[in-house]
Amino acid sequence: MKQKIPGIHHITAIAGDPQGNVDFYNGFLGLRLVKKTVNFDDPQTYHLYYGDEEGHPGTILTFFPWPGAHHGSRGAGQLTTVSFSVPEWSLGWWIDRFDRNGVIHESARRRFDEESVAFLDPDGLRLELVAHASAENVKPWEGGPVSSRHALRGFHGATLTETNLDHTAAFLMNILGFHKAGEVGDCHRFIAGDHPGHAVDVLHLPNESAGHVAVGTVHHIAWRTPTGDEQLEWRREIEDAGTSVTPVIDRQYFHSIYFREPGGVLFEIATDPPGFTLDEPLEELGSGLMLPPRFEHMRGELERVLPPVRMPEVSYA
Repeated sequence: MKQKIPGIHHITAIAGDPQGNVDFYNGFLGLRLVKKTVNFDDPQTYHLYYGDEEGHPGTILTFFPWPGAHHGSRGAGQLTTVSFSVPEWSLGWWIDRFDRNGVIHESARRRFDEESVAFLDPDGLRLELVAHASAENVKPWEGGPVSSRHALRGFHGATLTETNLDHTAAFLMNILGFHKAGEVGDCHRFIAGDHPGHAVDVLHLPNESAGHVAVGTVHHIAWRTPTGDEQLEWRREIEDAGTSVTPVIDRQYFHSIYFREPGGVLFEIATDPPGFTLDEPLEELGSGLMLPPRFEHMRGELERVLPPVRMPEVSYA
């Protein structure tokens, strides 16, 4: 294997109401809205990006809000849990915050020698906080609505639900360069590199029905690569393995290729550069509607069609 995946670049999910999405992810979870743009494949839909102060790869959760759309269902062939890393001292603080604000959550549990708590966002997307010692060494967003002591420290990993473990495991290890790190019951952990978001858990449920991607579910997961040249190497390697993969697509803030792993989860490999300060200075990230040059002639129309989105309109205890 010539190269390995360093970790997660970003994860993209489907939301309902865009304002409710901003209220929860910025106002409650304390992530920075680093970019407000449109879905480049459907420009009458927002694409909202959240992350740390600069939107570093490994911290970026993005959403396509579809107001009024029906809810999806979690199941096989999907990424079913998005996991964030928090310092070990913060988990109790977050559980209290969930309780004070009526956020649906499970009891804390221990798995792979880590304590975690799963919870739902307003659309039913399943999220998880994982208390991890290495989180103490990750710089949080100092100016956010959540104290930097307890702020999220980027991704810990993600969970894929699969009916066939062997095929997905072989793809992760033989093509993408992951190695197996252990298993607990039906959950099998694979690790890539030592960057944020280095863990992927495969939940093996042979009889699970297929999930349906819509509001409250994940659309795709993107893995990191540092350069465009390495991305082209990945493309050749994936294609040589017999997997259909797209050409390189310019997503303004990174370049992307897309393909599906054997269980059906949509994967992407995205470049680290150029990043979110490409068209906004650091201090103004997320403050305006940013459009790629090919859509600038549509700005007036898009601003009429897209619902207004402001910084959080609700306060959290």
